[in-house]
Amino acid sequence: MEEEYYDDGDEEGDWEEDDDVEEGEEMDVEAMEEEALGAVADLSARLSRELRIDDDVRDKRRIIRDKTSASKHIPDNLLPRVAIIGRPNVGKSALFNRLVGGNRAIVVDEPGVTRDRLYGRSYWGDREFMVIDTGGVITLSKSQAGVMEELAITTTVGMDGIPLASREAAIARMPSMIEKQAIAAVDEAAVILFIDGLVAADIEIADWLRRNYSDKRIILAVNKCESPRKGQMQALDFWSLGFSPLPISAITGTGTGELLDMGLDGVEEDENYIPAIAIVGRPNVGKSSILNALVGEDRTIVSPVSGTTRDAIDTEFTTEDGQKYKLIDTAGIRRRAAVASAGSTTETLSVKRAFRAIRRSDVVALVVEAMACITEQDYKIAERIEKEGKACVIVVNKWDTIPNKNHQSTTYYEQDVREKLRILDWAPIVYCSATHGSSVDKIISAAALVEKERSRRLGTSILNQVVREAIAFKPPPRTRGGKRGRVYYTTQAAIRPPTFVFFVNDAKLFPETYRRYMEKKLRSDAGFPGTPIRLLWRSRKRPDKKGKSADNSLQSSVIPSRMALAT
Repeated sequence: MEEEYYDDGDEEGDWEEDDDVEEGEEMDVEAMEEEALGAVADLSARLSRELRIDDDVRDKRRIIRDKTSASKHIPDNLLPRVAIIGRPNVGKSALFNRLVGGNRAIVVDEPGVTRDRLYGRSYWGDREFMVIDTGGVITLSKSQAGVMEELAITTTVGMDGIPLASREAAIARMPSMIEKQAIAAVDEAAVILFIDGLVAADIEIADWLRRNYSDKRIILAVNKCESPRKGQMQALDFWSLGFSPLPISAITGTGTGELLDMGLDGVEEDENYIPAIAIVGRPNVGKSSILNALVGEDRTIVSPVSGTTRDAIDTEFTTEDGQKYKLIDTAGIRRRAAVASAGSTTETLSVKRAFRAIRRSDVVALVVEAMACITEQDYKIAERIEKEGKACVIVVNKWDTIPNKNHQSTTYYEQDVREKLRILDWAPIVYCSATHGSSVDKIISAAALVEKERSRRLGTSILNQVVREAIAFKPPPRTRGGKRGRVYYTTQAAIRPPTFVFFVNDAKLFPETYRRYMEKKLRSDAGFPGTPIRLLWRSRKRPDKKGKSADNSLQSSVIPSRMALAT
């Protein structure tokens, strides 16, 4: 049976009398510090199992290489670039995944899945380079219906409220926007991997490469040649393109070693910690527009067509003061039921990429649309952010669409956001308009602040003083049986996010209401804005004669609940 708690009106200090700890007895602080680290590790493992993302693949070879390599890691921007280009559905993303390891790019048997540039580090022996995946280059004239079919574009899902003329105009621009991203990748690359599939359709691309990029190393790779012997026969037809064709198979890896040997120079690596900021939200709230406004270029395709962004797109960004950040643009996250009913493998994988982007980020910018305000799906995404333990900035985009704004209306709007996103009541709010470039720089300023708070460590003496003052102001409630909780010692066992372990006489004597009170006091007295904090409560009885502690059990105020999002 659960204990019943009540306030018996005792004077301050009465709660300190406890039979569990004798007067003058000292606690083993070193043992408690070690125990706290174990408690944090247990919690981290439990949350990782709860928030597991399907098909989460780790590159085992890279892990082994990182553990054994004596070389240093250099920043991404100093690595030589290798761009993969070609028509849609020739296996560019499959080759990208083969080179970088894992499933970074979405690969399905459907043309037009990749649209933006996607970057990934790759290794070949002791050489390291940056691989760029691109969208398919469409060179043949197509009707509007043909473009829609080729790129799997819909004019219905997520397009409510957008005029038909705007939809058609966006669809008409989509091929050129995808090709613009591919051209940008080729411009910055030192090596071009031209992935071929059909001679007649690729002559135009081959001529374009010879005319404009004769100074770069161009390697023609004929993909989908699983058999080495038959592959040589398959590649014969491609000599007419003016390059030496190399048969490969991105799926089985056939020929990829020879492909990499043909022109990749390695560089040493250098370790540099760069905070990552993931930009997440529902479809069409302006995530890609925010990224483009921050970096000052069309880094990702922006269109009213819902689902334009498919992969999680990484972009390195440097502020005026020289601080570097990695910005991650993600696909829009729709409701789990909506994704399931659509039956789109591409969208399912896109959502998983967005969740993985949250996991590998330090700060999450949760973008909401000003006119739509907070929806149920926004709250579900917020739950995911909090469970992952990430710092967060709530970004209210398209603020210019709110009519007749004043200080009072802004205050009411913020109250509404706080009420509907109460799980992120600690997150700062930034109002901006990405299309006009208004206040987007405040996103980075807020992200820098919350990232520092997420990495901050509070001194043990200060922490215990804050806890003592909180208990003195409001002692733990007494049970009907006369028992009352007592805090022996508190320590901060981890950062990112800040995690505090409370060693108490019995964790069951601290109800959920009191644990929430303690969290609020920690925030009000010690700070930590913009980041979740975790409180773990560890039962610890008084030491016996042999100096051992009796009956240790961990109870945490952070009890994961089943996620409602698609994972």
